[in-house]
Amino acid sequence: MSITPQHAAEPHATPRRFRPDGWTLLTVAVAGLVALPVITVLLHVLVPSGEVWSHLYETVLARYVANTLGLMLGVGAGTLLIGVGTAWLVVMCRFPGKRVFEWALLLPLAVPTYVIAYAYTDFLQFAGPVQTWLRELFDWGRADYWFPNVRSLGGAITLMSLVLYPYVYLLTRAAFMEQSVCALEVGRTLGRGPWRLFSSVAIPLARPAIVGGVALALMEALNDFGAVQFFGVDTFTTGIYRTWFGMGEAAAAAQLAACLLVFVLVLVMLERFSRRRARFHHTTGRYRELPQYRLGKGAATLAFLACALPILIGFAVPAALLLEMHFRVGDPLMGSRFWGFAWNSLILATVTAIVAVSLAVMIGYGVRLKPRALTRTAARMASVGYAIPGSVIAVGILIPLGWLDQQINLFAREYFGVLPGLLLTGTMVALVYAYVVRFLAVSFNTVEASLTKVTPNMDAASRTLGKTAAKTLALVHLPVMRSSLLAAAILVFVDVMKELPATIILRPFNFDTLAVRAFELASDERLAQASTAALGIVVVGIVPVILLSIAMRKSRPGGGMPNS
Repeated sequence: MSITPQHAAEPHATPRRFRPDGWTLLTVAVAGLVALPVITVLLHVLVPSGEVWSHLYETVLARYVANTLGLMLGVGAGTLLIGVGTAWLVVMCRFPGKRVFEWALLLPLAVPTYVIAYAYTDFLQFAGPVQTWLRELFDWGRADYWFPNVRSLGGAITLMSLVLYPYVYLLTRAAFMEQSVCALEVGRTLGRGPWRLFSSVAIPLARPAIVGGVALALMEALNDFGAVQFFGVDTFTTGIYRTWFGMGEAAAAAQLAACLLVFVLVLVMLERFSRRRARFHHTTGRYRELPQYRLGKGAATLAFLACALPILIGFAVPAALLLEMHFRVGDPLMGSRFWGFAWNSLILATVTAIVAVSLAVMIGYGVRLKPRALTRTAARMASVGYAIPGSVIAVGILIPLGWLDQQINLFAREYFGVLPGLLLTGTMVALVYAYVVRFLAVSFNTVEASLTKVTPNMDAASRTLGKTAAKTLALVHLPVMRSSLLAAAILVFVDVMKELPATIILRPFNFDTLAVRAFELASDERLAQASTAALGIVVVGIVPVILLSIAMRKSRPGGGMPNS
């Protein structure tokens, strides 16, 4: 049978067109929802804000810029010094207590910045135990001595550095542990001592990790609301809250949020630029124990103090102060409404953890199935939320949800003669949405690393047995990823427990969490009563710190666990 010219030319007549499948569409849809708040904020830069913006420009904008820059520079320097220094000591030196410090240096991660602010304010203020003891000891009056004011920009920088340095320590220590012995031994054979080896070999090799850790710490500092508000330090985050709720100006608040986004984007660009320019490679696949320096008595004492002080000031002292205040005064609602606050926090954190991990699995598996530019770009968009402060996300969510509620009410009034009210704005839906946008990256990074443990051969074997992609995910991938998914859920859970800016802005009426309860009591100068809620947040935060310390102990190649 002959083939007609039309049929012969048909396979070549039309090029093959890209048809997105369900996983690709799902990945792009989730990324679009996650990016919506940021897009909303950026679009509102073009919305006229009348005289409000002029008023902000003439009165407080310069102070917002100066304080935000000062906070970034101070926290960046503090976390860099503490994080890199302690990481080098525990990896490369031998001194008493080193094994304990390896995991204990992560403990300040369990303390939210606003909690340490409350604890130290009560401890160091004029009526606190420190100044009272000094006045009694030296018989001083109010005007007889000078004492640093903890409620200042310097106080905020100091306390934030002591809480946020574990981000730098975590990544830098991992980078030091992964360095090949060969590079360090070459430096030692060239006659370089510990200090020159540290500065000329180890630091350049670990530079991308160091910059990444500092960027994470600075993003958390920019996101902070409770500590800077309590200390009276005006930053963009506090300005956004005041402009939205104090002045009722959504457009001006969104424009302030866009200004804050500039700082965030600069940090992200610096971190990406550092990783792009890094071209350091290991030339061997064999890893041995890293060479360690046995410190003398004097140097060992200094190393012990250098590692102990951040733990003491950043975790032990505030935890002890909170315990003392809890047992001395505590929350007056303990035993009644307090458990309602705890239940609200647990429900929000649990729901968000489940949703965030589920979406992270969908996105990660979608990229694994269809590793196209579209899905990879969508995954990066879905992960951008962690770099955006909670106050910016909250503003970006309130605006579209408010518009959608308005449209629903107009439609219901016109066709049904009823006004349903606010169905999305000021509800748990908006709050969970904000949390997912903010912390999806935390779960996605863990899920993405865990997916690499499943070899492509396992996928192929499952598909040859007639299993669909969804069944392969359920029967093959999820059982292998179980421990990583649990770790990701715990990390998201604890981050939600600590989140304050988005919670304050988006929470439903008469709906309080432990974070909000602690903030409101501390704002009313009832610090001892705020200790109960703050202590609950710290106790929950210790769980992921223990998981991180266990994972880091086995993280070095050749150390008993594959390095993902």
